[in-house]
Amino acid sequence: MTTDTTLSTFVAADGDNVAIQDWPLEQGSRLRGVVILVHGLGEHAGRYDHVARKLNDWGFAVRGYDQYGHGESGGPRGGLPTDNRLLDDLADVVDSTRARMDPETPLILLGHSMGGLVVGRFVSLAMRPVEALIMSSPALDPGLSAVQKLLVSVLPKIAPNLRVGNGLDASLISHDPAVVAAYQSDRLVHDRISGRLARFIAQEGAATVALAPRWKVPTLLIYAGSDKLVNPAGSRAFAAAAPKEVVNAHCFESLYHEIFNELNAEPVFAELKRWLDARF
Repeated sequence: MTTDTTLSTFVAADGDNVAIQDWPLEQGSRLRGVVILVHGLGEHAGRYDHVARKLNDWGFAVRGYDQYGHGESGGPRGGLPTDNRLLDDLADVVDSTRARMDPETPLILLGHSMGGLVVGRFVSLAMRPVEALIMSSPALDPGLSAVQKLLVSVLPKIAPNLRVGNGLDASLISHDPAVVAAYQSDRLVHDRISGRLARFIAQEGAATVALAPRWKVPTLLIYAGSDKLVNPAGSRAFAAAAPKEVVNAHCFESLYHEIFNELNAEPVFAELKRWLDARF
């Protein structure tokens, strides 16, 4: 069971606000673990309310936050002041969350799309210890065209803070028209991306896949086989290279990018619950 969500702000090292959203369990409920939820490009943590409440029902408290330049957090929309800002913010959120937790309580990272890349890169660099990792349609291969690759290699050098349209086709996030309509009308959703942020996504995905053979943190990788926004080949390459006893990978072949928001999301939630139940 869940209580009402709570909103707060966390002040980053440079003074920018990071918007935090907590989905706590009801007092007296048995806590199995705490999940930190990291959203994708152009969106915000509030879009994962239904995912957080499912996790609450299963005994997990959830903390989400809006990444820099997104949602209610500070920074220009789609901007990135330093190459590692998204990773540094996650480290700060992990530290502040750990400070409030019983040290025996497991901490789990769950990231979708760009958020899946952020949590995966964070774990690959061993920036902080966590007990488990969940990557949902992670941006391990953004599927850039030759022109886009050229822009990513040149633009960050000459205009790293120039923000342009991210080119995301909202109709391809889900087969559910209601999800697409809600996304398009959401005042906190934006379509901006800077040269530096584009380079981060392009480079860090490949760097994460390269470290897959040495993976040690128990990981669930769930991704969409019919993804038109992130190339599923990145997830397949990661799954093929990672130790099978550490990484459990599941492809939902017919689904679009937002697997938790699909018309038939029940198998996705069932796989997530099965994996969590087996470990916590």
